[in-house]
Order: sequence, then C-alpha cells, then structure tokens
Amino acid sequence: MESLYPFLYAETSDLTAVLAEVRASTVAKITEIAELRRVTARRDGTRLAQCARDMAARFAAGGRLFAFGNGGSATDAAQLATLFLHPGPLSQGGDAPPLPAFGLANDTSVVTALCNDIGVDVVFARQLGAFGRSGDIAVGLSTSGNSANLLRAFDEASRRGMLTIGLAGYEGGKMAELSSIDYLFVAPSTSIHRIQEAQTTIYQVLWELTAQEVSHVPRNSG
Repeated sequence: MESLYPFLYAETSDLTAVLAEVRASTVAKITEIAELRRVTARRDGTRLAQCARDMAARFAAGGRLFAFGNGGSATDAAQLATLFLHPGPLSQGGDAPPLPAFGLANDTSVVTALCNDIGVDVVFARQLGAFGRSGDIAVGLSTSGNSANLLRAFDEASRRGMLTIGLAGYEGGKMAELSSIDYLFVAPSTSIHRIQEAQTTIYQVLWELTAQEVSHVPRNSG
C-alpha cells in the first residue's frame, strides 16, 4: 500500500508535489487509453461495422442478445445488455430502438445453483443451452481471454447457430484460438483497467452502429 500511495505515509506532506503527481498520473492514463482506442479503431473499424450489420440482421429477424462475463466483465456484460434493452439517444439524433438483450450473470439464483451443483465452467453454456436458439447473438467479455466458462459458452452458442462475438485483452488468450467465435475484438494491452475501458468503447460503438443499422433492415413480420 505504501508503494502505491507514498504521500499517505510520509511524515511531511508537500501538497503541491502530491497534486503534480496525481495530475501527471491522470494525464498518462488518459493518453494511454486514448492511444489504445485509436489502435483498436484502426485495426477493427471495418470489422466492427460488419459485425453491427450482422447483429442488426439478427435482431430484425427476431433474434435476442445474451451477454456474459466474470467479475468486472460480468458488470460490463450487464451494462451491455441494458444498453441494447433500454437505450438512450443516438449521437446522430433520434432515439435508438429497444432491442431484446439479457445478462447471463444477472440472476444470482441461477448462477449460484449452477456453480454449486455442477461447476462454474458451465454457468453460461447451460443457460445458452436452455434459452439460445439459431438467430440469437452471444457476446462474451474477458480481459484475459482465457475464462473456461466463456470458451464453453462460445462453443455451445456456435453449435446452436448463434452469432458469436468475443471481447478480450492482451493478445486474445485462448479465445483467439477458438473457431466458434465469429468476431473477436482484442484490446492489445496488459493493463486490466485499460482493457476494460477499451472494451466499453467497443461495445458502445457496436450498440450505436447496430441501432443505426437496424432501422434499415427489413423486419420479420412473422
């Protein structure tokens, strides 16, 4: 703790120096995440647009989105689902249409029952096996890309004909080795904080592009 916050343990406190240190740290973090977002946009911009078109087509045909992750990524998955289900205004004007989306880590009874009775590795795959169908969308988030329960969930989703989308950090981890992921977006960083910030940007962009696209895709009247 002392190495992280040395000024808290110093016998004397130089407020000016502390503020300068905080300011420099903040600027460095902002610079780092801005560059990471630029790298991700340059590398994946075209694929993000294509992914959004595929998502819009699925939604227009009656598909639903299922998002999942562990820990902080479970929180991001819940936010992603909420973003699609209860959206705000688009940057180009007008309100985005609400789209059916669910967070698979949200129901504590289901999650704890599966973890306790069977094992954490099946906590998302079992839910996709019960609710997922061809034409739906599965989005999994992981900072490492190595979460075993995400790998099993993607395999289950792919078997069911779902569109599969992965968000990972580092170099993609084991998620980069899966043939069951249709679109994998990697935030190339070793900082969990920067990875999650970049992933938030990625799914915000996916949501807005999908919302813009969905109004131009013929709806399934059946």
